[in-house]
Amino acid sequence: MPLYKTLTNRENTTVYVWKITESEAWLRTGLELSENSINRLFTMSSELHRRGFLSIRHLLREAGYTDQNLYYNVDGKPHLDDGMNISITHSYEFTAIIISNEPVGIDIEKLRDKIKRIAPKFIGYEEEFVTELEDAIEPLTVIWGAKESMYKLYGTKGLGFKAHCYVEPFEMDLNHTISRIVYNGDNFKYDVYFQRLENFMMAYILPAHNA
Repeated sequence: MPLYKTLTNRENTTVYVWKITESEAWLRTGLELSENSINRLFTMSSELHRRGFLSIRHLLREAGYTDQNLYYNVDGKPHLDDGMNISITHSYEFTAIIISNEPVGIDIEKLRDKIKRIAPKFIGYEEEFVTELEDAIEPLTVIWGAKESMYKLYGTKGLGFKAHCYVEPFEMDLNHTISRIVYNGDNFKYDVYFQRLENFMMAYILPAHNA
């Protein structure tokens, strides 16, 4: 299918979401890939990963870019050659990118019971809030997605989900909360936006304007 959804919660910031239903052959059509991207594609043994990789290039095209406009630094963080900020995510049949003139991070996760088993590894400050909930799968997935997004945005090794990333209590129907990174003398505050996409949860962050 074509573009699944676009979201704009702030001026000069857009989220583009793709649901992968097309064949790999269809997704290859009309794309001009850089030599580096072609090489990366050949190293992917999973067809699902290849289709995800290609769908992200279609999302770039929806945003007015080409594969040649995208590059990665030594830490693997994506950048656009015009100075705009980008973050990328892929989970099973969903891919998404966020492009902004501000630092950004985005993550999509499948909603699974497993999140409750691994929660002690990534929640600390949030534990009291989560334990009061009857069904914690969606909120825990939001918290994980927010922390994954913070990790992508901050781009510094050593940042711990439990020790350095914090998510404020929230109500699911508001689709918004606040998060912080407190690490190495930094104290950064972010707006977290989240939304369910079928059986997945998408979360993305931007610097809080009232920080």
